[in-house]
Amino acid sequence: MKWLAILVLCAGCQKQAAPPPPETRALPSLPAAEVKRGQDACKAYVDKVCGCAATMPALVQRCSLAHALVDAIEVGADVAANPESNRRDAVQSNASVRGVVKECIEQLAKLPGDGCP
Repeated sequence: MKWLAILVLCAGCQKQAAPPPPETRALPSLPAAEVKRGQDACKAYVDKVCGCAATMPALVQRCSLAHALVDAIEVGADVAANPESNRRDAVQSNASVRGVVKECIEQLAKLPGDGCP
């Protein structure tokens, strides 16, 4: 019984392992070329819808809303690239940027059906 008590005391006196260092992986960010292509796609949509809105009053509201899409790409890319962002926020921002780019491309493809050549 004494040996068991001594063994328990010795085990309790062992040095605790140091906690692992914090993760230093780089945040996932979109490649600059992908961000640029997305910005170009959204700017093309803005230019086309606003150009048609000058002659088609039905597209005026879509023109005013389209400008926010370009800004959303910039904000999302900035959040993902910010070193103070955590990994989850960076991944969600990248997904948001890709969703906005998808929306720009889809809206651009719908314009001919709305009478905007």
